[in-house]
Amino acid sequence: MSPGDITRLTQSITEKDRQALLRLRSEKIGKMELCAVDSTSRSAYGSSLADIRWGHNKENIALAQTNEVVVYTLSNHMPIYYMSFPGNIPDSRTMGVIQSDLRCAGFMNYVMITDRGYGTVQILEDNILHGQPAIMCMKTGHKFISDKIDSLGDFNVRPDGMEIDLDSKLYYKQYDIDYKVHGNGKSEKAASKMRLNLFFNPSWRSEGQINIDMKVEGQRSCLQKMLEGKEEAPDDETLKKDFCMFDVKLDKKRHVISFEKNEKKYNDSLRLLGFVAIVTLGLDLTAPQALAHYKLRDEQEKYFQQMKTEMCSDRQRNWSEDGKTGRLFILFVGLVIGSYIRHIWKTTGLHSMFASSLDMLDEMRNIRCIERQGHTTKITPFVGKQVEIAKAFGLDIPAGCEPGYKSKKVGRKRGRPKKNES
Repeated sequence: MSPGDITRLTQSITEKDRQALLRLRSEKIGKMELCAVDSTSRSAYGSSLADIRWGHNKENIALAQTNEVVVYTLSNHMPIYYMSFPGNIPDSRTMGVIQSDLRCAGFMNYVMITDRGYGTVQILEDNILHGQPAIMCMKTGHKFISDKIDSLGDFNVRPDGMEIDLDSKLYYKQYDIDYKVHGNGKSEKAASKMRLNLFFNPSWRSEGQINIDMKVEGQRSCLQKMLEGKEEAPDDETLKKDFCMFDVKLDKKRHVISFEKNEKKYNDSLRLLGFVAIVTLGLDLTAPQALAHYKLRDEQEKYFQQMKTEMCSDRQRNWSEDGKTGRLFILFVGLVIGSYIRHIWKTTGLHSMFASSLDMLDEMRNIRCIERQGHTTKITPFVGKQVEIAKAFGLDIPAGCEPGYKSKKVGRKRGRPKKNES
């Protein structure tokens, strides 16, 4: 296709086409299907698109970006939903829009799994109000979580009352949580089967304490140099950020007079070390089961890598809003096809025959369809591993391309010939 044809094609795809595609995808998921959501940044050199903004670039590149969100199933890792957001919007602020859009597209009776980037009280309460089953990894600093950690008391190696999970090698404890939120007007709605699953790893706690102690010592060393050298301290905001573990006193010339470690802040930092919290809503799961389901979402990084490498979509390469809508549509369709190919490769005997799904595709590249005007179309033969690939995908090999050959020779009929035959 010429560049002009590509532009006309991408600009002809509208939001109506996107909604129609999402409705078709909603028909592909089963009841209570495990689904996960995550986002990635796509850097851009230009600034003509409205969504290109400076934000947290996940590739650590000094470029403005857009944030692309994908929802996918965890049973076969198939993408079912996509949306683009401005690059300066954090993940936690996008979840309400995503779930509203999912409901409009017909997605019902699914379980949403989210990481800590989406683990806010606002999202938790929105899930409760809409009766949305969920598995949420949340920060341990939330009060209803930190209160449970405090109730475990002081301990040396592990808290009393926690059990060990043999598979993950983590200590765990599950709590039933009574949580009510205000609905419309004066109504209240209680959370259905809300459970807090606390996990603890002593090695995480030890490593975290070492990092905090190194941070404290580094800040102390810098403040001591400023005190001895009578250096001017930075502005208040920078001082509070860079020396957060100390209370610093300054004179009128902003010279450091004295500093003292903030013991309360230091102890609060140590208090939650080593703990991970996963909250489940509307589900009958044990703590190890909740953790096993949550771990399934690790596969999504491979699909973002596939999108940015194999599909060459690591940058925004369009300059109009209409073109962006169409290109995202085509990219999502390509991601669905690529994910399906990877799923078949991974779940069949092809996994032992090829090192990757790309190697499998390379095996099929030399098959040609030969078309000549006025002549029958010819397809080159399928040989060797190509036959196994076709079988794995349930494809019928075109007539005449399969290995082997069955003779078409007309044989002589057996038995006594008829009287009228010579």
